[in-house]
Amino acid sequence: MARHVVGKVAEIPAGTRRMVVVEGRPIGVFNVNGTYYALKNSCPHQGAPLCLGTVTGMTLPSAPGEYNYGREGEIVRCPWHGWEFDIATGKSIFDPHKCLVKTYDVTVEAGEVPEVETYPVFVESGSVVVHV
Repeated sequence: MARHVVGKVAEIPAGTRRMVVVEGRPIGVFNVNGTYYALKNSCPHQGAPLCLGTVTGMTLPSAPGEYNYGREGEIVRCPWHGWEFDIATGKSIFDPHKCLVKTYDVTVEAGEVPEVETYPVFVESGSVVVHV
């Protein structure tokens, strides 16, 4: 599994995302409440740029006549047709067992992560790394 530095922690603060291309794959990297996730930037419905869609929450299970809203910032909605996906798992909200988006492992590594080893570098912040 190859490692690819996609930015510094400070460049992708909580509630934001960054679009990258890694080994020819379009990927959206999301920071959801301090945890990083990476999704393929392609909706399984018709190939829309999923990760450019609205990041939102959803209604939660509740008693009849009650409407509880939660999971704010954890759901991405396709910009073309409104299909919704859990950013953490890539699973669709309407059919999580059959419809999903490819996810990629993401780690945060301390210090500067060079693409090619050269000399030791000491920094005060970490880097966000996608593993493809």
